[in-house]
Amino acid sequence: MKKLVALTAILSLLISCGSNDRGEVVGSKGKSWKSEKPYGMALIPGGAFIMGKSDDDLANIQDAPTKTVTVRSFYMDETEITNDEYRQFVEWVKDSITRTRLAIYADEQGKKPGDGGLGEFAFLEAEEADMTPYQKYMYDNYYSIGTDDDMYAYKKLNHKVKLIKDPSKYPDVEYVEVMDTLYLPESESYNGLKTFDVSKLVFKYRDVDWNKAVKKKGRKGLYDENPPIEIYPDTTVWIKDFAYSYNEPMHNDYFWHSAYGEYPVVGVTWEKARAYCAWKTLYKNAYIKTQKGRDQINSFRLPSEAEWEYAARGGIASATFPWGGPYAHNDRGCFLANFKPNRGDYAADGALYTVEADAFEPNDFNLYNMAGNVAEWTMSSYDATAYEFVSTMNPNVSDKNNQRKVVRGGSWKDVGYSLQVSTRDYEYADSARSYIGFRTVQDFMGTQVTGGRPN
Repeated sequence: MKKLVALTAILSLLISCGSNDRGEVVGSKGKSWKSEKPYGMALIPGGAFIMGKSDDDLANIQDAPTKTVTVRSFYMDETEITNDEYRQFVEWVKDSITRTRLAIYADEQGKKPGDGGLGEFAFLEAEEADMTPYQKYMYDNYYSIGTDDDMYAYKKLNHKVKLIKDPSKYPDVEYVEVMDTLYLPESESYNGLKTFDVSKLVFKYRDVDWNKAVKKKGRKGLYDENPPIEIYPDTTVWIKDFAYSYNEPMHNDYFWHSAYGEYPVVGVTWEKARAYCAWKTLYKNAYIKTQKGRDQINSFRLPSEAEWEYAARGGIASATFPWGGPYAHNDRGCFLANFKPNRGDYAADGALYTVEADAFEPNDFNLYNMAGNVAEWTMSSYDATAYEFVSTMNPNVSDKNNQRKVVRGGSWKDVGYSLQVSTRDYEYADSARSYIGFRTVQDFMGTQVTGGRPN
């Protein structure tokens, strides 16, 4: 009798829960979703292409034999990441570091908002009367106590109050003390200018090595804690890359001066480029959290080597260059990219160093400077025999122990051979160069956009 009652109760529950579907399995209906094109990015429709050298391997490197591969759809930045865009990252980190230092010192001094001066930058304390049960639980067990490594880990910064940057307007001595730890002393400042200590500009984020994660059970140790990364570009590359050469103006002005705002950022290591991708994802998702009913975005990342070559070809099969032709100039003799032509005449193409990120004509995917200007980091590790063993579907070599990372596209200081879409090159992940930049990609959600799909 008890079993009959229990069975009746279960049946009644099932009928009541599915009253709107008439007992039919119609699936769990979620909210509708539409793809959102990221700002400044182009949609690259997935498809197959012949990857590798379509012309003679003049350098006889023999690291790019032809191979038919297929890549999925993705978004890609139309231009290389510019100085302006990377400066936004630097300023965001600078703001966060400064506010955190001020808040910690205010906590140590026992100062609160309303006390004036340093106290206005103290951590925000939650009012229990305004908390939901969930918020109170999270506050009591996480936000108010931090972690074993950082007691301030979950504290909220007060972003409503503006930072005071003019030393003559610093509100109190405590504020001066904090700011003094963030700026170089007068004796180390260039021409007496008050200069922020860029070694303090560090960014930390979590990463997942999915190749390792799928081989283990459970989520323990799933995330890799990347060490804090100094994210300021290495401006000394303009001098270190060229011995017996006068490039001091580029060292002094290229990154921070507004005259170069639309030029591609350089002096960025592979690790710094990945940190920028992580920040770009964080920055967008932080905004999405303030919106109702919106899903968080897929992560921004560096392109794989195959994705980069597929995008550079612009849908043109067996192309030598992104514009399709076998020559680096058009029928009027004008060069089609920024590189080193004519036996080393840097200025023959109209530029001595880099040019604006949207200079020259884009390829058929509306991507600018996929050849020349600056070479670009990819997420792939370099292996000379990679094309012999990589998959034919979304090929990629991901090897954390291999510090040689693939760079593509050639640069302003390279000859025409380096600009060919199939030419492979590499640089070490911890190296920064005056001729290497990057652009980001984001995975496309869904499979309906495919280059080879019939209409």
